[in-house]
Amino acid sequence: MLDIRSLRAGYGRLSALKSVDLTVKKGEIVFVVGPNGAGKSTLLKTISGLMTPTAGTISFNGETISGQPPERLCRKGLALVPEGRSIFRTLTVQENLLLGSMIRKDKAEAAADLDKALETFPILKARYRGIAGHLSGGEQQQLAIARAILQRPTLMMIDEPSLGLAPLVIDQVYESLRQLNAEGLTLLVVEQSTARILDLASRIYVLRNGHVALEGAARDLADGHALEEAYFGYSDHQAAQA
Repeated sequence: MLDIRSLRAGYGRLSALKSVDLTVKKGEIVFVVGPNGAGKSTLLKTISGLMTPTAGTISFNGETISGQPPERLCRKGLALVPEGRSIFRTLTVQENLLLGSMIRKDKAEAAADLDKALETFPILKARYRGIAGHLSGGEQQQLAIARAILQRPTLMMIDEPSLGLAPLVIDQVYESLRQLNAEGLTLLVVEQSTARILDLASRIYVLRNGHVALEGAARDLADGHALEEAYFGYSDHQAAQA
């Protein structure tokens, strides 16, 4: 579905991505993890058209999409839930959700998808007429995900869904991702922490200093040792000493 080869991107003279290769197959949940400054958010911004790559290719469903504008990519089935959620805080929950389906012409089906999103996230149904800025952090994250779903994407990218949330709320958000994937939605998720992801991920990439330090199936990384070594950039012996 998504195929990235030798991708480079950055900010002026600062290179944030240095020849990154990554694939996401239909039906997968792929996680990209790494420390601050690894290039994780830059990766999602470049895939979604918010940044232009300096080299390499991005293919989506067999079509090269490198450098295409975000609105065109949305219509092709790519959706991004950015870091910090970026909801419209002064609008109601209803208005935020309706903005998610603005690009669609199938109004009857969009209305049905809205009903389904409210079933998936019942707190949004309860706060439907309320101001979005009054929601808790976890509720705002659910709103951002639900708004992206209403674009009817085939691939949804989420930048740090657990950022700033309490552990119980993170569990709730992750369970919603599991449910969405079970219903057929392919997910590419960026996280800083490796906690919780092994149980949910199909495959995991560790991004460090703009490079892919490790890639593998979650079942092959279940003991966590290889993840820790790639994430922190030191050997098992050094990890034991730490």
